[in-house]
Amino acid sequence: MSDLAFFVPAVLGTVAVLVRLPRLRRNVRDPLLRAVVMYLLTCTGVFYFGATSTIVKVNEVTGVPNFAAPLLYSLLMACCGSGIILMITWRGGPPARIRRATRWCAGTYGALAVAMFVLFALGEAPVERLEDLDTYYANTPYIREMILLYLMGHSAAAVIMASLCRRWLSGVPRELRAGLGLMIAGYTITLGFDVCKFAAVGARWAGVDWDVLSTKTARPFVTVSFCFILLGFGVPLIVQRFKEPWRDWTRYRRLETLSRLLHGLTPTTAVVKIPLLSTMGVRRLHRESGIHDGLLTLNPYFDLALRARALADALAHGAADENAAAAADAVMVIAAVDALRADPERRVIASSRELQPEPGEKRDLVRISHALARILLSGDQGRSIPEREHA
Repeated sequence: MSDLAFFVPAVLGTVAVLVRLPRLRRNVRDPLLRAVVMYLLTCTGVFYFGATSTIVKVNEVTGVPNFAAPLLYSLLMACCGSGIILMITWRGGPPARIRRATRWCAGTYGALAVAMFVLFALGEAPVERLEDLDTYYANTPYIREMILLYLMGHSAAAVIMASLCRRWLSGVPRELRAGLGLMIAGYTITLGFDVCKFAAVGARWAGVDWDVLSTKTARPFVTVSFCFILLGFGVPLIVQRFKEPWRDWTRYRRLETLSRLLHGLTPTTAVVKIPLLSTMGVRRLHRESGIHDGLLTLNPYFDLALRARALADALAHGAADENAAAAADAVMVIAAVDALRADPERRVIASSRELQPEPGEKRDLVRISHALARILLSGDQGRSIPEREHA
């Protein structure tokens, strides 16, 4: 298998780590962020040191044949442990329980990582094997135990992670559910790697040559599973990052009709400018502020009796309470705009001593904007909205 299959995910992992490093420097005490970075680092290390060219270089630099094997296996154990710690931290819970589970996991997989070097030192592996070490030394004392130990540790981690993700599936947002589903798929796929390795080693014990399962079939499982797992962790984070701007843009767009109708009624909406590169959140707040200012200006012109009649009419035609109230507010706003424009000297505003009482329910600006668009589109009021808003 080409080293490209190892270096591509390794580079992706490196980029992910570099993206998070500045945030980690600012929030070094954030346990979740530390767990994410540690998991990405160990995963990236596994792929870098799993490539054949890297294995050759490690053996050459150390002068010890096959020294890359315990190094790679210990990194794999660190990756397994950090993945479980990340899931425990991400899910949350009582701090004492999280600390206890984290210490147990770190201690267990840390001991497994140390055991890789101890067993390698006790065994004998003088012939360098770049791709088939697992099967070549399947019957060698201590090296055999090292191989079995890393496979069991890796399999246990995959089962634990898939189980943790499955337990967490219920009662979570859709984006997190999608991410957990991808991770479950990834950890299930990675078990294919272990099955192939176990089968190849077991075949050697039985005197049968199934080395192709270990050298060719097993490796693609690792690359594919890593992509699923990386996506699983990334999807919720990416969605969370863009969810709020999306909500702001959606609300901004839905308020357009009401904003255009009220634009220019107050000096504030005509004068206040926002920078060209402002975020959608700022634009949404600016639009809502302009709407509230416009409604405040229209308040002396509101005809509550007209609103009551419009509300009764909408309810009589089977509209839901919220939609009927929004339609009634839209009718009242349109009439108030007409009344204000028929009073260029603002005599009503000058003579008013207090604001009109608000309706019993809180105004839903988005529903009012939708109702307003329907009314104006139907042509019932014979009105038009200014073609563009100068924001």
